[in-house]
Amino acid sequence: MAESKPEISFIGLGAMGFGMATNLVKNGYNVTGFDVWKPTLEKLQAAGGNIATTPAEAVKDKDYCVCMVATAQQAQTVLIDGENPALSALPKGAALLLCSTVPCAYIQGLERQLSELGRGDIRLIDSPVSGGAARAADGTLSIMAGGSDDAIEKGRFLLQEMSDPNKLYIVNGGAGAGSNMKMVHQVLAAVHILAASEGLGFATHLGLDPHFASQEVLKSDAWGWMLENRLPRMLDPEFKPVASALTIILKDTSIITSEARRAGFPTPMTSTAEQVYFSGLGRGYGPDDDSSLIRLYTEGKGKVGPVKGLAENDESKLALVKALFKGIYLCSAAEAIAFANVCNLDLDQVFDLCINAAGGSNIFQAVGPEIIKLARGEQLSTESGKGFREITKQLQEAVEEAQRVKAPVYLGSQALTLTRLATQLASETSGDVSKAIVAKVWGL
Repeated sequence: MAESKPEISFIGLGAMGFGMATNLVKNGYNVTGFDVWKPTLEKLQAAGGNIATTPAEAVKDKDYCVCMVATAQQAQTVLIDGENPALSALPKGAALLLCSTVPCAYIQGLERQLSELGRGDIRLIDSPVSGGAARAADGTLSIMAGGSDDAIEKGRFLLQEMSDPNKLYIVNGGAGAGSNMKMVHQVLAAVHILAASEGLGFATHLGLDPHFASQEVLKSDAWGWMLENRLPRMLDPEFKPVASALTIILKDTSIITSEARRAGFPTPMTSTAEQVYFSGLGRGYGPDDDSSLIRLYTEGKGKVGPVKGLAENDESKLALVKALFKGIYLCSAAEAIAFANVCNLDLDQVFDLCINAAGGSNIFQAVGPEIIKLARGEQLSTESGKGFREITKQLQEAVEEAQRVKAPVYLGSQALTLTRLATQLASETSGDVSKAIVAKVWGL
């Protein structure tokens, strides 16, 4: 007789959580869900799940709990501080999978608090997810899981049920390591989301058709996953459908920059992106899709007086747009890997995650291994052709052209500053050098 599957409690049934919970239902699990929004509970019930009116009721007598709320504050409320919290009813030795994107500091603090409250028996798994609502519903998410060996072993089957077999990353370092892995990936995601708007905004200031320009970029070494993903919505007059609101990526940048300050680590690329996101938030764009930030780049076109750039044909203009993307992607790659190094993450695992996830780009795939060599103190290869000095020269040409046509390039300007600083650090080296040398600005 086949062994019956364990009962699962699920707290937080938003777009991602609902998909994750219903996937478990489809796979034969008895799932009891809790959410503060009644309509989503009714939807879960219609999909075959059970519902509870409090977190404590949801977790009672269940050895496995998945928490997928939006923020650390919400997690603290449903688990410990709110009315009828989960902690009061979790069985002894239960596995608690916190799948929300939260700071490493919160996860580590939660682990300490559980122990202080006499619940050190709870097997806490720090397991943030990535992949969107569709992959949540299919059980093919990317999951970055950290925790004690005992906790990981108890919850492994559940992590496997919710993830793509090739995208479950067990991260060494205990609770907090999974959150750090997700945070490092989000450095790339946060910068690349804005880069998509900045690059296409620059193209429109140059007089290029954005449909044409975007396709040319995607066929080149300036390809990035975020540009390809956001493009249909970016080109839609109403930026629809809303797939990922501006407020979501702002939550992630807040985690990155606050954790970076805690570690004494500089994040110039992410911090620049965050400031632009705040500008969009102040204009009321918070609930809108993050692809709509192209408005920040195009709103001044035609309003700044007469302008004239030096690029006279589509080929030279496209070269400038591609150079802008590549310079931004290079600096975000360096920032992400250098931060991962500070967080003591396995850099090969970080690289594997990032090239197969939303932060991927041709530049990251090409230069990532070299930056990892730099982090390990290994010898960098000297590149022939378009290496570091060439990409810096091209980026400078793009930023100078943007200045001529009065186009804002926040990320591009920051990237140029960083490559110039790196140029000074590499000044004693004759000839061209690896693009990875830019990571020396972050202390590698």
